[in-house]
Amino acid sequence: MRLEEKKRVIKMKQQHIISIEGGDGSGKTTLIKRIEAYFLHRKIPYMITREPGGVRISEAIRDIILDTRYTEMDYKTEALLYAAARRQHLREKVIPQLETGKVILFDRYVDSSVVYQGYVRGIGMDEVYQMNLFATEGFLPELTLLLDVDPATGLRRIADNDRQEDRLDKEGESFHRRVREGYLKLAEACPDRIKLVDANGTEEEVYRQVVAILDDFLEA
Repeated sequence: MRLEEKKRVIKMKQQHIISIEGGDGSGKTTLIKRIEAYFLHRKIPYMITREPGGVRISEAIRDIILDTRYTEMDYKTEALLYAAARRQHLREKVIPQLETGKVILFDRYVDSSVVYQGYVRGIGMDEVYQMNLFATEGFLPELTLLLDVDPATGLRRIADNDRQEDRLDKEGESFHRRVREGYLKLAEACPDRIKLVDANGTEEEVYRQVVAILDDFLEA
């Protein structure tokens, strides 16, 4: 794997850009709520946004990607749709915030495509990475929190939460094990940016790990 972290093309003032990644059932949604409370407590200005989505066009693309009726979707079509949604979201919502000094927190970003489409779907991690560098003009987070959870635990959490099932939830456990493998390969390739968080424990145990990372990152 030749993935190399490159300096982003888009210029900004001193600002912190964070993304959260992880397989299904890793606890991203719960953690993001705790991080939002952390920002509020510390009086840190912030913006939280999700992918795919965040703006009207990107949300429409999200609906197509996750719709359980579209099981015939080609893997490269899927990857291109994610990149298109990401591009629109970045230009319309994120870039206008780059001069505000806010911490910007992404609920998923480029790494999701590199893993899900590049590694699991077999398109190629480098190929999907390059596709997204083009779409985003090289814009990458400074810090990525990777919630690492055993796939069986993640799927059990989804079932227990009675969450509405989307197209990716219909994949079997072997698919989700491949997702975890892909994320771990990516973390190994990008150790300066991606910080591994053990997400198998309780909500409080996971949050304590994340707070320690955020404290170091925001005070650096």
